[in-house]
Amino acid sequence: MTQAVAKTVIIDTGCANLSSVKYAFERLGADICISDDAEVIRSAKRVVLPGVGTARAAMAALTEKQLIPVIKALKQPVLGVCLGMQLMCDSSQESGEDADECQCLGLIPGSIRQLDCKGLPSPHMGWDQLSPVLDANGQAHPLFAGIDEGSYCYFVHSFCAAPSAATIAECRYGERFSAAIAKDNFMGVQFHPEKSAAIGSLILANFLTLTQDDFNGAAA
Repeated sequence: MTQAVAKTVIIDTGCANLSSVKYAFERLGADICISDDAEVIRSAKRVVLPGVGTARAAMAALTEKQLIPVIKALKQPVLGVCLGMQLMCDSSQESGEDADECQCLGLIPGSIRQLDCKGLPSPHMGWDQLSPVLDANGQAHPLFAGIDEGSYCYFVHSFCAAPSAATIAECRYGERFSAAIAKDNFMGVQFHPEKSAAIGSLILANFLTLTQDDFNGAAA
């Protein structure tokens, strides 16, 4: 039976942090649900792709649920969180004992590789500072509206996306890496906004203001 459609839908990937992400949005008054129903996901005004664990396990879960073509076809704003961000890239080297890279969704150009912590403890875990990337007009991506340089967010990861043209915020832990990436209506954050206090709440609130109209013609 098809579920009632909420304005914002969290894709049920089977990972452990779904409830904490949902509660973070609910604290902002969002009309939100968790679902793996393709029609519910397609009908949402916004979609969230969360994730913890490994890319290979997450991609296997999405394949089993037949959600990969559904996600790729979405035109509304889509936010990937932590592993969800990494799944938006072309591939991931986080493959466990398998030496082959895991093929991901291919929504945002780039490959996920191990973070070079340069002697610092791994994984990168705890509060760290963001540097939003400004465009030619000195404006941050809408996801980071009102977020100051040096704002702290909460990270837990040992793999990362290198800085690229898709980077909309950076962080440094040993090396510089993408704290957030975006292409058209797809955007992802490496940190956990649901664990990042007021700054995380503001980022989620910014996401809730985005609509499909904001991205009309973006892929042209």
